[in-house]
Amino acid sequence: MNKNIALLLLLLTTKVFAQWPHENISQAVFAKSVENRAPIEIVTEVDDSLGKIYFFTNIRNLTGDTIIHRWIYKDKVKAEISFNIKGKRWRVWSSKNLWHTWTGQWKVEVVNQQNELLLTKIFE
Repeated sequence: MNKNIALLLLLLTTKVFAQWPHENISQAVFAKSVENRAPIEIVTEVDDSLGKIYFFTNIRNLTGDTIIHRWIYKDKVKAEISFNIKGKRWRVWSSKNLWHTWTGQWKVEVVNQQNELLLTKIFE
């Protein structure tokens, strides 16, 4: 009986993690703003009038680690913002002002303190 319960818990946990973009990132989205530690107006496409975009990540189980949001445009790093993770669930966000001439593909990489890539998100 205990083996069945353990197996059920494992399957449920695996299903939850399978819905996350990464085992330690339960949410990673672009948004028009962040209020009360939550993304507002999630962005899937960007137009020239946006001006500023936020990248929001909900980090899980990385207490004591440092993660970085690395903003990349045309293969050039435009910004790196570091966050010290101070709890089991830690929500962090960074933003980038977008010049009207900076059109095309942008990506944000989420990397850890060992520079290991955890996640990449792209917008155009």
